[in-house]
Amino acid sequence: MKVLVCVKRVPMTGGRIVLTDDGMAIETKHLGFAVSPHEECGEEEAVRIVEAQGGESVVLTLGVAEAEEQLRDAMAIGIDRGLLLQTDGEEWDPEATAGAIVDAIRADEAASGPFDLIFFGNESADSGGFQIGLRVAAALGRPCATGLKGVTVEGSTVRCEQEIGGGRDVYELPLPAVVTVLEGLNLPRYPSVPGRMRAGRKPLDVTQPTRPQSRLELSRLVVPAGEVKQAEVLGHGADAAPAVVDLLEQIGVAS
Repeated sequence: MKVLVCVKRVPMTGGRIVLTDDGMAIETKHLGFAVSPHEECGEEEAVRIVEAQGGESVVLTLGVAEAEEQLRDAMAIGIDRGLLLQTDGEEWDPEATAGAIVDAIRADEAASGPFDLIFFGNESADSGGFQIGLRVAAALGRPCATGLKGVTVEGSTVRCEQEIGGGRDVYELPLPAVVTVLEGLNLPRYPSVPGRMRAGRKPLDVTQPTRPQSRLELSRLVVPAGEVKQAEVLGHGADAAPAVVDLLEQIGVAS
């Protein structure tokens, strides 16, 4: 098996997201970076597949030179080698990103054979475009299943499971195939100290793709409003008792 995982360096999802003054980018000077939680599960699944069946696992990202850190983290948990499509830091739109990834995949496959399975996160944690995996699959002419919580390679096919209300939809795709996965697919392992030392010696191929003229225009970014919490005062002291009883009856706790 030859398995590829495509990831994106994004601000850590636990941090408070602040936009630049012009609303065109995320202000990152006070943020740490990681890969999206969905993609962490993709990395883990790729390692598990190769551990079980043999072969090679590869991790790829399009991003700044500092994104090597995220590639080395993936190699520290067991990914065999990395591909960095290095940019100058300017955000690439989904069409350009998918095009660069497709070119890199074709070049790698010409050199060392086709990928049996290509993993993407269902969407990135920053822009949430839901597009790259689908665009790459369409360009390569390969079947694709999205939003997966289960991935099992069975001979020349891959069993794909999507969670739905009350159960799961199951699809079987012929290999080679492209899948996009969700957080919860598995429990990703953490890099160990020996793993990090081995990762520093693993091969990392760096190329600099040419950014095409964008046909998509970013208008602005908006940070979604957080959940609003409200409290209602039912009364004070003994005067609140009837209101409390009414509320308990409304929610079915008392009758």
